[in-house]
Amino acid sequence: MIAFLWGLAASSSLLIGALLVFVRPLSQRAVALVMAFGAGVLLSAVAYDLVEDAFERSDATTLLIGLGAGAVTFYAGDLLIDRMGGADRKRSTGAQATGGGAAIAFGTVLDGVPESVVLGTTLLHSGGISVAMLAAVFLSNLPEAMAATTGLTSSGRSRLSVMVLWLTTTLVSALAAAVGFTVLADASGGSVAFVQAFAAGALLTMLTDTMVPEAYEFGGPSTGLVTVLGFSVAFGLSTLT
Repeated sequence: MIAFLWGLAASSSLLIGALLVFVRPLSQRAVALVMAFGAGVLLSAVAYDLVEDAFERSDATTLLIGLGAGAVTFYAGDLLIDRMGGADRKRSTGAQATGGGAAIAFGTVLDGVPESVVLGTTLLHSGGISVAMLAAVFLSNLPEAMAATTGLTSSGRSRLSVMVLWLTTTLVSALAAAVGFTVLADASGGSVAFVQAFAAGALLTMLTDTMVPEAYEFGGPSTGLVTVLGFSVAFGLSTLT
């Protein structure tokens, strides 16, 4: 239950991001820079909370196999969703108008599940949640939801349908965190390490496929600086746990 609640808290930023757009829409550049910050936070969490921890639990072979499997799996799933019409699910330009609702929903779940599963596994390490990973999931979801909500509403989708999409994704992500904690509670260190490495590979592929291009396209040259800032903040948080 505690893993579900932490997963719900982390993924609640999807709903918050949508509500922010409804109440006071930000400029495209502002959303892009927030996305760059979130990408930096997630990169740091992948490096220090996933890859490093996975290596400490197991060995380089398990780590590399997990990274490759996660990357290939996400790539294949993302490619399938793109062909279904969900390629522009996170765009802030309204390009979602050409995509199917089911594809957009599946794609959003695909993006959010790996990080939520890993969030649940962090409870296995010391009995407490990883502050850095929690912040990474929350802060990376926020700009993604803002950009996608802007695009979805611009493409003609109703606010109700958008909120249903984010509410469903939030609940699925929370369940993924609970599953990650429950299934791996009695697993060996090597199994946990593989799952962490798998998620790291999937998240790195997701970042370069969706968040980073969108951030740079509308954030401009400042994107790199803001990304490093996000990475630095997350690293600072990781030292507190």
